Amino acid sequence: MRIFISGPSGVGKSTIIAEVLKHNPDFILSISYTTRLPRPGERDGRDYFFVPRETFEEMRAHGAFLEWAEVHAHLYGTSLEWVDSREREGLNVLFDIDVQGVSQALAKGSPGRSVLIVPPRWEDLSRRLENRGTEAPESLSLRLENAKQELLQWPLFDYLVINETVAHATHTINAIIHACRNERDETIRRLPWLSGIA
Repeated sequence: MRIFISGPSGVGKSTIIAEVLKHNPDFILSISYTTRLPRPGERDGRDYFFVPRETFEEMRAHGAFLEWAEVHAHLYGTSLEWVDSREREGLNVLFDIDVQGVSQALAKGSPGRSVLIVPPRWEDLSRRLENRGTEAPESLSLRLENAKQELLQWPLFDYLVINETVAHATHTINAIIHACRNERDETIRRLPWLSGIA
């Protein structure tokens, strides 16, 4: 099972994903490939797979990525083989992914359900970004414009989860996962004998 979770900067996506993973031990967080250098404390194979740009571009040319993007002059992508191998091990994959990545994955026919985390009100997101106090005015303006463009893509998603509180949003996504476990195709994957009854 694949669950794609997206949301604009400042909506609380990373915190919610961490909580969802605590409640679903059979899920693993997707690890992306990137051409940027590791930041302090980051480890190859845990946070990202750090590769030279030439390696990434070769993988991309061979169709190795489920989705990829260039962000701030660095390339990021999800290896289809990595995802497939986790699923062969019996794990489900949760994606912390931007809207562009969800669009690419769905365009390639990837199975799974997509979730967009949204703020209760636009002002809540704006205030949250402002309260961080880490953005220059022009950077804040750009983040808000990017957030607006991402939220305009809501029709792409199967589910819209309102982040009133982290606990409520986590509960809602856990309910979505529970429902997905019982969808027809997912159940047949787990119980192949069922489709063989004559």
